[in-house]
Amino acid sequence: MADTPETTETPTPSGPVVAPPHKKRNKALIILMILILVPAVVIALWIWVALGYTYSNGERAGYLQKISKKGWLCKTWEGEIAMTPLPGATPQYFSFTVRNDSLARVLEQAAGKQVSLTYDQHRGIPTSCFGETEYFVTAVRRITP
Repeated sequence: MADTPETTETPTPSGPVVAPPHKKRNKALIILMILILVPAVVIALWIWVALGYTYSNGERAGYLQKISKKGWLCKTWEGEIAMTPLPGATPQYFSFTVRNDSLARVLEQAAGKQVSLTYDQHRGIPTSCFGETEYFVTAVRRITP
């Protein structure tokens, strides 16, 4: 009785041999789906909250300096008004985004004129595809001196 290791044979079941289920492939598919779906759901919720809830709203008045449609893939209307507290004073500029094409056409006709803009501020917008600024104009009123 030397130092030979003892081997034990396990009896094989009689009948056809059945392959085990592909557990590794199923786990990999589940992990891949989780890695894709969880970030997609988080981003969708982030966009929904950022665009659905208004952080603040208000009104600003000034001279409409520019309005233009910008963007490579996502075209948005971007504009700017110059707000002057007193004639001859250095103006402050207010940049804004317009999501409505008909509202943008009204602004195009009012270029160079004094306007009052009603806006909603949406903080935390994830991409510039929705607009370059966080201020979205909802109404325009032309001020006649």
